[in-house]
Amino acid sequence: MNSNIYLERDITTEYDSVVLVATGSDPKTWGAAEKLGPAFEPFKRLDKSFGKDVTLTVQDDVIVVYSPTGDMKRDYDDVRSFMEAAEKGVKRALNSGSRKPLVALPTEFVPFDGFNVDSSVVLGALKSLYVSLQSREFAPQNASKVERIGFLNFNGDDDRMTYILSLEAGQVVFRDIILADPERMTPKKVEEYINMLFSPAHASPVSVKVISGKSVLEKSYPCLAAVDRCAEQVERHAGRVILLEYSDGNPEKVLGFVGKGITFDAGGVNLKTGSSIAGMSRDKGGAAAVAGIFQSLAINRPKNIRVLGALCLVRNSIGADAYMIDEVIVSRAGQRIRVTNTDAEGRFAMVDALAEMKERVLQEKLENKTHLYTIATLTGAASAAVGPPYSVAVDNGVARRRNNSMDLQRAGEQLGDMIEIGRLRREDFKAVNSKTPDDDLLQTSASRHRGFQYPVAFLMRGSGLDKYDSDSSRPIAYTHLDIAPAAANFPDAPNYAAMNAINYRYFYEPNKYSYI
Repeated sequence: MNSNIYLERDITTEYDSVVLVATGSDPKTWGAAEKLGPAFEPFKRLDKSFGKDVTLTVQDDVIVVYSPTGDMKRDYDDVRSFMEAAEKGVKRALNSGSRKPLVALPTEFVPFDGFNVDSSVVLGALKSLYVSLQSREFAPQNASKVERIGFLNFNGDDDRMTYILSLEAGQVVFRDIILADPERMTPKKVEEYINMLFSPAHASPVSVKVISGKSVLEKSYPCLAAVDRCAEQVERHAGRVILLEYSDGNPEKVLGFVGKGITFDAGGVNLKTGSSIAGMSRDKGGAAAVAGIFQSLAINRPKNIRVLGALCLVRNSIGADAYMIDEVIVSRAGQRIRVTNTDAEGRFAMVDALAEMKERVLQEKLENKTHLYTIATLTGAASAAVGPPYSVAVDNGVARRRNNSMDLQRAGEQLGDMIEIGRLRREDFKAVNSKTPDDDLLQTSASRHRGFQYPVAFLMRGSGLDKYDSDSSRPIAYTHLDIAPAAANFPDAPNYAAMNAINYRYFYEPNKYSYI
């Protein structure tokens, strides 16, 4: 377990503040923190706003923060209230000068299905401690906000806490990459960060392989190479694909994650203008999420599973050699794709890596145990449809028959990682149908309807996955996750972007951790 994180049985002098995360003002629901009840009696009598927002007081020279969740009695309440209360409470303690907060978890709450309160409070508290990569590098002395943090009333042991910390470690990697500016996290800089993270010198169980160079990319990932054609002339901006792999034991499941990593999206010749271009360094969120998933794997080390990853890193620049509207590019799967909008570069960046994963699955005859994913800050349509902090999941026929998105949604609700579900329809495939004999597939639809669904049809057809749907003798399950609403709402902090849902859905081991 992290060296400055502790599980406590009682309030001790090791801490300079106590943060009470509570559903009510009755001290009997505060567990070992019940003794702090008298400190808030004056507020209960005199402050009509007590229980609606954070309250700070002092008892015995210790800062005490009361951070309420609300009564949690409505059908639409969810576990995020606990996360938010923990985050707000710890931030208030830090703002008061605390460097050693003790977070007291509630011991009684309305037991709605899926309320993993302990995990949610810990994750919310730890989120408040994050310091961005560039801030850590600029001022190393401020790299940590606390000297220690403790958790009181935690219902579990060190192993259970280690699992929760593995989720937060993945989120740290995700935030480091997605929040860094477009020069701090160029494709080359992402490669350096990944190599450091999963270095063999650290005995990492994750292997790393980097594919780069114009001729190699043109052969293996021709669509990504087209997007890269302009940027690759600047060495630090040159695109690459980073392949990750984790394997343990005799794999009972095989998962593949392809992440969109547009380190800056200028839109290409469909140039973004005005305020729409601000924050486009966050268009690498899918690749950041894949890296974060592997960081959690490296710490948690689940058994009997194999996980493949591809970070598709490229900058969508504008210039004399930019890829062009009406240009026809042949994908790895042999599809002639007509470019119709250079600002739809994300699906182009991922489609060949998805085809490569499909090939590996078929070559190794793994289709019966495999589930492939694309993860991307792909569309404004998803943001318009569901809004932050949600992600959207869209299954192919194989995954839908297995209720995958519903299971993923339920897993996310355990940990405040909220997912909505979209449905792939025949109109989505029609939208990308060819209009001329000179191409097989359109990059985008002329219509703005079904804006986050039809790109899934494009990815399936462009990669050849459409030939391995439910009517195939070798069906492969596939799900697309559009995380734009959760991750790309600049300048707000990104949400969990389906990573916690994936971790809980696939990598949580009940026998090891009892429960979460």
